[in-house]
Amino acid sequence: MTTTVPAPAPSGDLSPQELRTLVAVAAEGGFSAAAAVLGTTQSAVSHAVRGIERKVGVVLFERGRYGARPTAAGTRAAAHARRVLRMLDALAAEARGAGVAADGGDTVAGPLRIAAFRSAALHLLPLALERLAARHPEIEATVRVVREIGPGTAGEVAEGRADIGIATIGTSSPVPPGLVGDLLLEEDYALVHPVGHPDPRSLPLVDWTENCSSYTRSWWDQQEWIPCATVRAEDDGAVLSIVAGGRGMAIMPALSLTGAPTTVATTDLGPERPTRAVGYVTTPELATTVAVRALIRELRALRPVALRAR
Repeated sequence: MTTTVPAPAPSGDLSPQELRTLVAVAAEGGFSAAAAVLGTTQSAVSHAVRGIERKVGVVLFERGRYGARPTAAGTRAAAHARRVLRMLDALAAEARGAGVAADGGDTVAGPLRIAAFRSAALHLLPLALERLAARHPEIEATVRVVREIGPGTAGEVAEGRADIGIATIGTSSPVPPGLVGDLLLEEDYALVHPVGHPDPRSLPLVDWTENCSSYTRSWWDQQEWIPCATVRAEDDGAVLSIVAGGRGMAIMPALSLTGAPTTVATTDLGPERPTRAVGYVTTPELATTVAVRALIRELRALRPVALRAR
């Protein structure tokens, strides 16, 4: 692999087009592929990247026969570039909105990118988005389901791929440094099993990887009656289907049980039962924008509804 050695000291600001080039190369993994996305030539992209590296004073991509792979610095730079470009979009959208707001209220048009784990996307966001659309019809909200494993939804926000994330937060998974967020609801876990089973704790345990990262592990480890999972499913929907078919038990949070089949029953796990804290995360700069603030308001308004559904 070869790399271009930049100047030893940074010099000059990056233009929006340079930021777009940086993001495109990081996303596409090569200069030619990035050039196709940007509508330019491979040599122009290569030249632009060399200029970017000179300005920031560090190598951002490792060049090789299979493309251009971001260095650690390149990964960090691309995340910042996405966030800066998003704020430039927000600047234009909110300035236009302020110019047309006859009553002096908040108005805005444009995209709102949301990352959410599966049960939140299915059971928490729809009503919030319905209310958001009624109050701000020009906001174009899109939701991407992200597995809450590793960086999860918060990682999508930190990397600049989402404006706001619905995430599991709390003492075991705090809001990551550099982001802001708050709690929306705390949902209980329950033992889930087939209706009418005489001894549900004797059934095989069904679990999914995403679940293991979100509940209180200390509680789990103290329960001698809970066996190791013998069935691993792709997601909570698959777990619920297996339990509904009478083939196992599971320990699941309330959101995952929304609309559960009538063949599924739940048993309270007692006063020391684990809970899952669900909240939102965003960047400090996007937290002040009209679209993000509007969605947060709708999510907070739904808190009593979500708690009643537990």
